[in-house]
Amino acid sequence: MTLNQTFSDYGDILVVDDEASVVEVVALYLKREGFTVRVARDGRSALSAIHEQLPALVVLDLMLPEVDGLEIVRRLRDDAGSDVPVIMLTARRQETDRIYGLELGADDYVTKPFSPAELVSRVKAVLRRTRGTGGERGERPLLYHDLSIDPKTRIVTVRGSSIDLTATEFNLLWFMVSHPRQVFKRDQLLENVWGFSEYVDPSTVTVHIRRLREKIEIDPSNPSHLLTVWGVGYKFDPG
Repeated sequence: MTLNQTFSDYGDILVVDDEASVVEVVALYLKREGFTVRVARDGRSALSAIHEQLPALVVLDLMLPEVDGLEIVRRLRDDAGSDVPVIMLTARRQETDRIYGLELGADDYVTKPFSPAELVSRVKAVLRRTRGTGGERGERPLLYHDLSIDPKTRIVTVRGSSIDLTATEFNLLWFMVSHPRQVFKRDQLLENVWGFSEYVDPSTVTVHIRRLREKIEIDPSNPSHLLTVWGVGYKFDPG
């Protein structure tokens, strides 16, 4: 099977941007790599396209008419409970929105102006990590006191109740739980979980760690599992 055939099997990519030139270039580069692409030029059209058929991944501009990108991410995660990966397109001046988007559950971001080739690489990296973790290698579920993680079903249970995680949140948690007590720098987590560390703000890791703490810790402000090692990075403590 060729690389193009492999990625075409993932499903279609929804590209959402109100700038026609951006949509055309991104769609062109993705199609060259074998992806099926749908496009939307405003927020309402994007929501309709998502409702009609859930895409494999959404490339989403934050500044959209009708419904903005942040609201689309919120509806995907909170209302629909979907873990479909989202890559945000942001302007440099939108740092606050970028962080907020990650906190809402976006998986990654690319800053405008951007290289279409870089964006395609990000799309591939996100799809690889969201479609292949643990279960494909026959790894067994891990159980640590009040926390259990099944890499095959991607089900996480905390204190007897299953919790909803985005694909990236799951992969980050699985990676850290698979290496108990090992300290990782943020760039090491970017390399191992995101698949790259260049051009990515390390705050991406910080935001995802914070979201995971909110979901698995009894007291997120005083975590017992996902610990910060000051001046170094993060580690998972099984307790």
